[in-house]
Amino acid sequence: MALSSLPETETSEEAASYVRSLTEHVESELQTFSLPYEPAELYEPVRYVLAGGGKRIRPLLVLLAAEAFGGEEARERAMPAALAVEVFHNFTLVHDDIMDHADERRGRPTVHVRWNEATAILSGDLMMGHAYDLLAQVETGRTAEVIRIFHRMVARLCEGQALDMAFEQRVDVSVAAYLDMIERKTAALLEAALEIGALIGGADAEARTKLRSAGRDLGRAFQIQDDLLDLTADDAKWGKTIGGDLMEGKKTFLLLRALECSEGKEHAWFARIVEENGIAGDGVHEARTRMETLGVLGDARGVVEKHYRAGLAGLDVLPTGRASSALRGVVEGLMQRGR
Repeated sequence: MALSSLPETETSEEAASYVRSLTEHVESELQTFSLPYEPAELYEPVRYVLAGGGKRIRPLLVLLAAEAFGGEEARERAMPAALAVEVFHNFTLVHDDIMDHADERRGRPTVHVRWNEATAILSGDLMMGHAYDLLAQVETGRTAEVIRIFHRMVARLCEGQALDMAFEQRVDVSVAAYLDMIERKTAALLEAALEIGALIGGADAEARTKLRSAGRDLGRAFQIQDDLLDLTADDAKWGKTIGGDLMEGKKTFLLLRALECSEGKEHAWFARIVEENGIAGDGVHEARTRMETLGVLGDARGVVEKHYRAGLAGLDVLPTGRASSALRGVVEGLMQRGR
């Protein structure tokens, strides 16, 4: 399924339309995978996960980075890699939901709830293998390098998840340690998506290094904004319980920063959230008020802006054209979520 061409210079509306068509293209490819039907206990959950929707941000980054450096032909060659990144991302969600004991994902029962944990683990394993099979289908003389980038991402993401789990048992987590964790758990996949797309498009090593750095900054910005929105978003737009992280006692940027910049009784108030593994729902408003007074929310907004701007600056390495404009639009649109 080929996409129609657009002029190199376009309006923001035309760019948005192009991104929508590209997203539909990815969605179509995901839904037309040639998967067996037996045993149903294995393949039905995989189809269920891939039909769950989403913004498909990561495959878009792969495709647009490839097109920016190598044109439409490179974008088409990059499709298996884009699908691999998305399949892997969804695999991580299946296993994360098990570890987080999550009942829902995107408004539907999680795989381990609809089936069982063993089925979720096994179907997730299959998705991981399928991601590598897709990578092997990339028609480029640099497939081995693509796979190395992908595996580096897998290792970093697993490291981040391991650190996140370890943080649940610790009371001495610093903001610096948290930033290191999200650089692995959240940013690694964005880094890899941009670098793999650029590699397939023919970008040189210097450009790929800059894009990897851009992905790292954008990953930090997105995660800390999620932390912030969990407490400050418009509930109707956010679609989640406001203050849910605090109620679960999650060590987010906000809570860790509050602990670092407070003293005496104020510090003890926030420390109790960690010690008691959360706060009651009726305490969320007070927590927000205290954080606002301490300047924590302002600090978070400043860090988001800092990394967001650094990430956008890193995208300057992309050759000027419709793909780079569309990629920036994807990033900017993602930063508007929940507002």
